[in-house]
Amino acid sequence: MQLTLNTDYSLRVLLYVAERPDELISTKEISEFFQISNNHLVKVVNRLGKLGYLTLKRGRYGGGMSLSLKPEEINIGDVVKAVEPLDIVECFNSEKNTCRISTNCRLKGLLGKAKMAFLKELKNKTLSDML
Repeated sequence: MQLTLNTDYSLRVLLYVAERPDELISTKEISEFFQISNNHLVKVVNRLGKLGYLTLKRGRYGGGMSLSLKPEEINIGDVVKAVEPLDIVECFNSEKNTCRISTNCRLKGLLGKAKMAFLKELKNKTLSDML
């Protein structure tokens, strides 16, 4: 299983911002630090803002982002669940499922249990545990 870049960038942004609690951080700063696309990062940051993890302040001068919550209040599992599709196989998404054996397939149940174990492990950690 591999997480999408969106999830990877989301976690990186939260870690970067959490390490600088008294600063407003720009997307450009994070983009340059991690050497990742600023355009993609802007989308990630906006999503994290809508989800309530970041406070976003617009403006060329004095704008930036900060955490909306304390690092110990941001659960890693909740973040991943909010930004990652987690459709490990096609049959996990009823709208896109075209698999002919999904009604009798036991693999879906096994992969579903593995996904739940993965999320359970992530839910045991907060952003402060990662700092």
